[in-house]
Amino acid sequence: MKIGPTVAITFLVCLMILYQWPNMNHYPKKDKFVFISLTAIGWILAILLNHFPDMPGPNKMIQVIFEPFEKMLPK
Repeated sequence: MKIGPTVAITFLVCLMILYQWPNMNHYPKKDKFVFISLTAIGWILAILLNHFPDMPGPNKMIQVIFEPFEKMLPK
């Protein structure tokens, strides 16, 4: 298990939140929710990519989704 990079990624995400959060006092609650949500998604993806470097990327997902449409369209 890769503990070092996981701790480093978590530390950097925490620093980013601590730096940005005081500047977000005047933003609406919706914007704060979006900030936390996108940060959490990025953190999870970074951890997953660190532990599973051979994980397929977004291009593979798009290819799987749109492959049936390719067969229906004329060439």
